[in-house]
Amino acid sequence: MRLLILGGNFNNTGGTERVGSMLANSLSEAGYEIMLASISYGDKPFFPINENIKIISLFNSPGRTLYRTPNIIYKIRSLLKEERIDTLIVVETMSVLFTLPATLGLPVKHICWEHFNFNNDLGNSGRRIARQLAARYCDSVVTLTERDKECWLQGTNHKSQIIAINNPSPFPVQEYVKQENTKIVLAVGRLTPIKGFDLLLQSWLEVNKAMPDWTLKIVGEGEDRSKLTNFLIENNLTDSVELVGNTDNVEEYYKQAEIFCLSSRFEGFGMVLVEALAFGLPIVSFDCEAGPAEILENTGSILVAQNDIKHLASSLIKLMKDDEQRKSISLRSKEKAKIYQPENIISQWIDLLESF
Repeated sequence: MRLLILGGNFNNTGGTERVGSMLANSLSEAGYEIMLASISYGDKPFFPINENIKIISLFNSPGRTLYRTPNIIYKIRSLLKEERIDTLIVVETMSVLFTLPATLGLPVKHICWEHFNFNNDLGNSGRRIARQLAARYCDSVVTLTERDKECWLQGTNHKSQIIAINNPSPFPVQEYVKQENTKIVLAVGRLTPIKGFDLLLQSWLEVNKAMPDWTLKIVGEGEDRSKLTNFLIENNLTDSVELVGNTDNVEEYYKQAEIFCLSSRFEGFGMVLVEALAFGLPIVSFDCEAGPAEILENTGSILVAQNDIKHLASSLIKLMKDDEQRKSISLRSKEKAKIYQPENIISQWIDLLESF
């Protein structure tokens, strides 16, 4: 079977690009013939790609997507025909606006892979339209959680097969046992309003008063850096909070940490939670509409009402004070992490592909 996995730009460093690359590699290793295509740039993917995967970029220069729409559709259709593609996996719902007309009349199975929460369109009405079209005309829609699957089933006039397949963990379940209390709380993500690090820092004001010997490390980069830095300076938190920036060695930060915290305003899935589970970290997380509750079920980790910074602070403090609870959660986290190992996730993708 010849598969085309199409994304926006696989040169990017985001979670969508990471799991798209992982899927391409795993399906390639399972015997499928894979092409990995980006709509713009994408000629040098950031994440490792197996040598036998063909890498394609529809455009090698920037341009406004709206004005390129006819050309994008033409290029996708030409690629599908030239490469004799059997199945197309679209790694972003918005791109269905290009791929649906591109596949008209072709014997190509069409999968839309949703990476966001159905009830959040990121301020783009086109995404709402694309979701309705995908549900109606794609052969399958893959959501990341059962909760989001239900939203699709209830919120669309669907004909397609809508199924939930979790994202795979990029890290194996860790075997080591932490020998000492490092007194580090870790958060990972882009420094953007969506990730809610401003809320986390507000709660850290209370945490720091109660537990001044603990530190918070935030790994990631983004447009909110100056805003967050100013907050740290104004509130005398520079000694207890570190904005680490981007790193290509995030696993070292997971290994050092005692607790993981997710403060997002919303999530499509919560990839960092899956990563934290693999390292056996107890987690305190806002209960976003999709993602955290499903991922953290049966782990003993703590869910906090959305945007409740006082409860976030008190939950962190409680966990910091209870070594035994952290150890108990750690064991359960590693057990839950097994579900998200690539071999379990890829088998579900193969079942879907073979069902066609």
